[in-house]
Amino acid sequence: MSQVDVYGIGNALVDLEFEVNDQFLSEAGIEKGLMTLIDAEPQQRLLEALQRNSALKTRSGGGSAANTLYALSRFGGRAFYSCKVANDEPGDFYVSELGNHNILTNLSAAREPGHTGRCLVMITPDAERTMLTHLGISQGVSPQDLRLDIADDSQYIYIEGYLVTSDSARQAALQLKGAAQAKRVRTAMTFSDPAIVEHFRAGIEEVVGDGVDLLFCNEKEAFAWTGENTLDAACRKLEGVARQFALTRGAQGARLFDGEHYVDIAAHAVTAVDCNGAGDMFAGAFLYGLTQGMAFAQAGKLASLASATVVSHFGPRLTPAQHTELINQFAASDT
Repeated sequence: MSQVDVYGIGNALVDLEFEVNDQFLSEAGIEKGLMTLIDAEPQQRLLEALQRNSALKTRSGGGSAANTLYALSRFGGRAFYSCKVANDEPGDFYVSELGNHNILTNLSAAREPGHTGRCLVMITPDAERTMLTHLGISQGVSPQDLRLDIADDSQYIYIEGYLVTSDSARQAALQLKGAAQAKRVRTAMTFSDPAIVEHFRAGIEEVVGDGVDLLFCNEKEAFAWTGENTLDAACRKLEGVARQFALTRGAQGARLFDGEHYVDIAAHAVTAVDCNGAGDMFAGAFLYGLTQGMAFAQAGKLASLASATVVSHFGPRLTPAQHTELINQFAASDT
């Protein structure tokens, strides 16, 4: 048995989530529906404006890969997370979130001074999420933060696309991927955000390299990567970089490619209030299913149910009890 099911690396961020309207985004000059990197001072000014506009909805230890590993661990999988946080109060909060969620990590009690990364998540009435991120000390995550002895003994390594915005983080991702391939550990990656594909394409291309075993992306990211504007054409091009992939389509469900066949997974009809974390949850549930021996389509069905559940609540994560309820619901429906 491997030491962990999934070894992930990503930007460690404390998420602060607010409800806003489209007018707020327009007046602030913020592009809706994307993740945008921002310096500390303008982010602080925006935070103060948000606090004047509405109350904080949720505060959580976040980051794309962390949310995915959280979901996997709460379903019952075993996860390790390489990341970087500072020795400030948000860093203490972040470490407590990981510890409480049974995720092993490279972090120690002796953390560097600095500022822990922070992401302002703005949710509009249509449930769309817009994010402004200051990476802080997280942008310094590097090969020194890797535990290759653990990665070498995992079922999958998991890389978030956001890492390509930092030279040291990109090098860490490349080293992790290379080590995994040398040990025949399966490689999984998420494109993370359309803006990453569009503005940091060279970095994504470098990490993708000769391909990955499993790719997660949404429709916008797939179109941006392939240059195609139809689902079928985009999927055919994705076959050239991913031996398997899961392409999420929001209310239209998901399309999976298991290396030989395509499988369309139906969506669950829900009232979405917050799409933040939907893709992360899909990846976490999907990886949980695969590492526990589920068939590709079965893992996709669990992931679809899980992502539909998380968008029905504010915040990118579910409670432990909600994960248990969800697994029981899926088991009952899948018999």
